Amino acid sequence: MTYIKKRGPKKGARKFSAKRTNNNNRRRRKGRNKKETINPAKFVKAACTKVADEYIAQNRFSDFDVAPILKKNIASRGFKEPSPIQDQSIPKGLEGRDVIGIANTGTGKTMAFAIPVLDKLLKNTQSRVIIMAPTRELAQQILEEIKTLTRGGKLYHALLIGGASMYIQLKDLRKNPRIVIGTPGRIQDHIQKKKLDLSKFDIVVLDEVDRMLDMGFIKDMRSILSKLGKKRQSFFFSATMEDSVRTLINDFSNNPIMISVKTGDTCDNVEQGVVKYRSQDQKIEKLHEILNENRKNKVLIFDATKRGVDKLSKKLIKRGFRADAIHGNKSQRQREKALARFKANQTTILVATDVAARGIDVPDITHVINYSAPQSYDDYVHRIGRAGRAGRAGQALTFVDVMSSRQLRRYKR
Repeated sequence: MTYIKKRGPKKGARKFSAKRTNNNNRRRRKGRNKKETINPAKFVKAACTKVADEYIAQNRFSDFDVAPILKKNIASRGFKEPSPIQDQSIPKGLEGRDVIGIANTGTGKTMAFAIPVLDKLLKNTQSRVIIMAPTRELAQQILEEIKTLTRGGKLYHALLIGGASMYIQLKDLRKNPRIVIGTPGRIQDHIQKKKLDLSKFDIVVLDEVDRMLDMGFIKDMRSILSKLGKKRQSFFFSATMEDSVRTLINDFSNNPIMISVKTGDTCDNVEQGVVKYRSQDQKIEKLHEILNENRKNKVLIFDATKRGVDKLSKKLIKRGFRADAIHGNKSQRQREKALARFKANQTTILVATDVAARGIDVPDITHVINYSAPQSYDDYVHRIGRAGRAGRAGQALTFVDVMSSRQLRRYKR
């Protein structure tokens, strides 16, 4: 982004550069310019009606030898038996092993790494952890989980994300926090300003590694990892294990144990289908009908552009729906307020760009609607993963233009 005087170019006119912002934007766009052609048939899948073999946990939360404050806060939330990824990851993490976790979205990955990490911090006052996440929302979600698990304890933290006050972040860093959570770009900003020294950090967590690589953060991630202490414990969590993910993990881990509990590309408990339309007028009317039938449900709608999100949310509000919008051009405060209203049922519809595809953990979302098709099948998987959280039933609908998709003739709605 370059600012110049409004009167236009003059010889010698001063230009003000926001080079770092442009670099961040280029990183996020990298690898996402080409849209993947997805057979619409992949958007149709019945929810699994067969009762899957029930997972029998080998542990109970009360069995884990963790700090008393952790055990107390876990019990106060009513957690008794861990999910598969928690059941298998937590014991290895408590042993000090490097852990690679491969699991579907919504399976409790945050607690799978948070419990062993926080236990180490509470028992060893010299330990520090840095946690990286692809989006502001996911970073905030992780922080909220950690604050809940350590309620009553004294562990200082710093949240380093874009769109938030640099003054507050610098103030938090001056307190020498033992927990630093953030997005790669903003973490790298603070390192370059010499406000964050990672040499004393002995634990690192990368959540949704595949997503961070997709967003073009590879250079920042490698730079950050290289600045950590040599003796460290690492946690890498990802939904996929592609070559690029494997290479990064191999370069920055020590004899890791891989734990995979992934059961499929998409959630078995999410009914998936398409909504066919022939014109934009028909498209909005069909959306109106769907939302009208689900006024008591919580719905997340995805649109392709920031402008489209704003436009659609305003249309829905005019039609009498309690809707809100969230995208990258919204300030951090606006995004936080929109999510808070959505969680509190003050609004029942949230229209979003893919910035919300990961990191938003609202357990009672029943419907995900792809008003515009996703850029890739991976994006589709993560979008619909917002519904049907923690084993709940959900529904995903994708709008498809029948005039431009001959593939629709291959199957019946």
